Amino acid sequence: MSLTYVIPDIHGRFDLLSEALHGVHAHAAGNGGTLVMLGDYVDKGPDSSKVIARLRRGMPDGWTFVPLKGNHDAMMVTAWRDPAEMTRWLEHGGDAVLESYGSDPFVIPEADIAWLEALPLMHIDAHRIYVHAGLDPGVGLDAQPEITLLWKRYPQGEAAGFEGRHIVHGHNSFAEGPEMYQGRTNLDTRAWRTGRLVTGVFDDAYPGGPVDFIVVHGSTQGTSTS
Repeated sequence: MSLTYVIPDIHGRFDLLSEALHGVHAHAAGNGGTLVMLGDYVDKGPDSSKVIARLRRGMPDGWTFVPLKGNHDAMMVTAWRDPAEMTRWLEHGGDAVLESYGSDPFVIPEADIAWLEALPLMHIDAHRIYVHAGLDPGVGLDAQPEITLLWKRYPQGEAAGFEGRHIVHGHNSFAEGPEMYQGRTNLDTRAWRTGRLVTGVFDDAYPGGPVDFIVVHGSTQGTSTS
C-alpha cells in the first residue's frame, strides 16, 4: 500500500511538527511514502527558524517530500526583500519569526528565504490536488493565480473537488476540524494556537478523502486575529 501523509499549517510550532513526524514514521512502520506539507511554516508560533531548518533537511531515503508554499511563507519572503512590506508582515505574526531568529530581520539567512521562495504552490497525484488554500473552479489547473492558491477561502459547506480530483488544503483554520466533504478536505485545525495538529493519511490507490488521521497534542498558545 502506497500512502500520502499530509501535514497542514505549522506556524512556528516545532514541537508539534516533531511529534507529527514521529507519528508519520510510526504509522509507516518502516515503509516509505509521500509527505506533503501544506505550507505556513512561519509566523505566530515561537520556533519558525527551527521549523524551517528541520524541513530543509527533508525526509529519509524511500520518501517523497513535497513542502508547499503558504501565504505566510510568501509574506515573509516579500517583507525580507522589500522593507516597505515589513510592517504588514509583522502585523500578521512576523514578529514571532524575528524573535526566533534573534529579533533582527537581517540575520535571517538568505538560504532560508531562497528555500521558502522556491517552494511549489501545488502537488498533484492520480486522485488528489494538494494546495495551501484552494482552487478557482472556473480557471484551468495550469492557469490558477498564485493569490488564489495561497489565499482562497472556501464558502462554508462547499463540497466540490476540482475536475474529478479531491482537494486537500489548509489555510482556512477550524479548531474543531478537520473538515471533510465529498470533494475536499481541510486539515487546518489552528494547531499553532489549539495545540492540536492533525495529519491526514491518504491511500494513493483510491480516490477521495483520508483513510486515517495522526493526531498530536501540545500546549496551547495565545490568541491572534490573523
